[in-house]
Amino acid sequence: MNYKTIAQETLNIEANTLVEASKKIGNEFDKAVAMILGCKGKLVVSGVGKSGLIGAKMAATFASTGTPSFFLHPTEALHGDLGMIGKDDVVLAISYSGESEELSSILPHIKRFGTPLIGMTRDVNSTLGTYSDLVIKVEVEKEACPLNIAPTSSTTLTLALGDALAVCLMKARDFQKSDFASFHPGGALGKKLFVKVKNLMQSDNLPIITKDAKLKDAILTISEGRLGTALIVDEDAKLVGIMSDGDVRRALLSEDFSLEDNVMRYATKNPLSIDDDEMLASDALVLIEEKKIQLLVVTDKTKKIKGVLHIHTLVEKGIS
Repeated sequence: MNYKTIAQETLNIEANTLVEASKKIGNEFDKAVAMILGCKGKLVVSGVGKSGLIGAKMAATFASTGTPSFFLHPTEALHGDLGMIGKDDVVLAISYSGESEELSSILPHIKRFGTPLIGMTRDVNSTLGTYSDLVIKVEVEKEACPLNIAPTSSTTLTLALGDALAVCLMKARDFQKSDFASFHPGGALGKKLFVKVKNLMQSDNLPIITKDAKLKDAILTISEGRLGTALIVDEDAKLVGIMSDGDVRRALLSEDFSLEDNVMRYATKNPLSIDDDEMLASDALVLIEEKKIQLLVVTDKTKKIKGVLHIHTLVEKGIS
């Protein structure tokens, strides 16, 4: 049995389902978006079985992209959770057949509340279709299941239609990356948009020496500082150079090398630094990578050292 071929056939069936569905999108999407945008409460998503699993994912997507939303299981709704639906909410109910018993049982109560109802089903004349104020059709030619029974193409299409609705709402709300990050402060995007240099820079026990120091003093400071670098300041405590492990190795290659030499003979003078600790850590990483350095010195406007930011810290904290 060629499982690769079976997998390809499955993907092709589901891909074709999505392509065909895209050709049939009508004004119902405009109306659904308008209905949800006009909602002063939340978008309540409900469904049973596979439709319920898809609905839970939809609710999570809506909630994270600017549309307040939660998933309500019909069975729980029948045992008290109907009270979670407010008069200002909109309900999005999902049932491919439109005849799911548990979902059908709560529809009269939703209408009794006067709550707008959007149905996602294949049959506008089903129980769900009849109760709905607006129907988004979920219509597939065949399931990817070889028995044409297990929900496969239909669940894929339902999920995709939910994503399409979420994207429409994002566009309508002019939802931006910064908005998305606000709902995901612990995620990669949140870190990229919110974590600043001051949040990650090391400001205590910095390896600082004066420009009059000797090379042997710099080597000792580098070893004790554990940053692979010594920061060099002038008599006014202003940054004038840095001495790195690499600078030390290059010094050793000099024919007249001496540990008594002045550190500035081998130091990198006027090193790259920033005077804005409010800079995003992700922007600092770009600068570090562009300049091919490992340590970025942070100073105030007068060049006095406030801290340092090491590339290893950025990587460790998941900044990218």
